[in-house]
Amino acid sequence: MLEFHDVTVQFPGQATPAVDRVSLKIERGDCYGILGQSGAGKSTLVRTVNLLQVPTSGYVMVSGQKVDGSLSKGDLRSLRLKIGMIFQHFNLIKNASVFENVAFNLKASGADRATIEAKVPQLLAAVGLKGKEQVYPPSLSGGQKQRVAIARALANDPEILLCDEATSALDPDTTSEIVALLKQLKEERNLTVLFITHQMEVAKKLFNKVALMQRGKVVETASTYDFFARPQSPYGQLLVKQYQHDLLPDELWSNEPELYEIIYKLDHAFDSVMAEAMHRFEVDLNILGGRVEYIGGKPLGRLIISIARCPNAALKQEVLAFLAQSTYLTKLEAPKDAEA
Repeated sequence: MLEFHDVTVQFPGQATPAVDRVSLKIERGDCYGILGQSGAGKSTLVRTVNLLQVPTSGYVMVSGQKVDGSLSKGDLRSLRLKIGMIFQHFNLIKNASVFENVAFNLKASGADRATIEAKVPQLLAAVGLKGKEQVYPPSLSGGQKQRVAIARALANDPEILLCDEATSALDPDTTSEIVALLKQLKEERNLTVLFITHQMEVAKKLFNKVALMQRGKVVETASTYDFFARPQSPYGQLLVKQYQHDLLPDELWSNEPELYEIIYKLDHAFDSVMAEAMHRFEVDLNILGGRVEYIGGKPLGRLIISIARCPNAALKQEVLAFLAQSTYLTKLEAPKDAEA
């Protein structure tokens, strides 16, 4: 559906590329997330899909069509009609009504007034804004503004929806509402979604696959579940550790000499491994933090523990080896700040 082939973007005067030889494949129906901190190159990469940013080298394929600087104006216009885009700051016209904001994309595609009059209310109803046609953007909440932007992006029935930090300007409750709406619209309209964000909670709830970017490069790709369960790249491990830091109060990092994380995957998410280890080895294991969460409908259990009472080092190693048989076991270090 959407492929990046060795895409590089080099801005004049910069020593390193903003996007550095990125190759990715997004399949039809994916909700694909590109993760990374500010400055990682995420937005620049996504803008190459509809040539808002022309690659310095490499190219993008959209539904079998090569997208590069050689496209004619007519072909580029047709391509952009297949692609909806949602931005972090909504990009609404302040002095135009909600109706006219949504109608803007329909007018750009040459739709007649009768089509616009019929379609705009349908789009607004689909995003939960029925009856808001004559309201102006300054009167709307942030979540409502983003709903208008989503309706506008869907006006021409695109096949692909690009989301550039679409929830970053919203509070947590509103973010959850927008994520739920996007999931619903994706299924109803058979959309392929490419979503960039630095918000790990959004990634867990929305994406089925992720790519992690650092300094313009893709350093890891995985299913979202596998990324949160067992990130493979050093940068991914650091980001997930930072994200999980809220399982523990800061004081415990200095008060506990040795902390371990155990991760239970899938069918093992509810196993009583801790109780069995304490009974078998007659040691005390303290559970300092933990939770079971669902990613893509699959359970992922995570505990932070310490070994409180253990007679000797040899026995401790036996306990740790036993835990590692049915969980992912990692000795923890206090989190460090991730680099962009």
